[in-house]
Amino acid sequence: MGIGKFLVVLMAGALAGCAGSGGLKVSSGERYDITANVNETYLLGSGDKVRVTVYGEPNLTGEFAVAADGTLSLPLVGDVPAAGKTTRLVADEFAKKLSDGFLANPNVAMEVSAYRPFFILGEVNTPGQYPYVNGMTAMNAIATAGGYTPRATRKVIFIRKFGEAAETEYDLKSTLRIMPGDTIRLGERYF
Repeated sequence: MGIGKFLVVLMAGALAGCAGSGGLKVSSGERYDITANVNETYLLGSGDKVRVTVYGEPNLTGEFAVAADGTLSLPLVGDVPAAGKTTRLVADEFAKKLSDGFLANPNVAMEVSAYRPFFILGEVNTPGQYPYVNGMTAMNAIATAGGYTPRATRKVIFIRKFGEAAETEYDLKSTLRIMPGDTIRLGERYF
């Protein structure tokens, strides 16, 4: 091998090493399972809105937002911790508080009416904050942000899950799911 070819191979290897985030690249997992229902395992957080129904009590039914401190301010009982809990757990806690002197056998249902937004930055035409839609994929998120720039990589994407400090590198596939509160970064290709 001549010195010229050696330098080309060496430079290509160095550039390939620089292209990654140094994070973990994941090529499989729950983010690629588009049949999973987000609502069953979704943990509430600041920015979410929920619809609460107390059967037979229209004055206690309504839409409420999770506050910055992670609580829901609900009628009669005040603030109920909601961050990091499913809607079922929060509904059960609300029903328990209502049964302590307010209602006999309250029946409470709760569902997410508006998810917290996701954020997309990097090599998309219109980076920013966008509303989350149930069942969203990475391709949907990129399209929402105006599509790829000419320099965008179309092989990998970096996602930082809501509440986490580090991003993870994923193969960019049509089945890669985005979750509410995710911060997505589309990198730049080098060649």
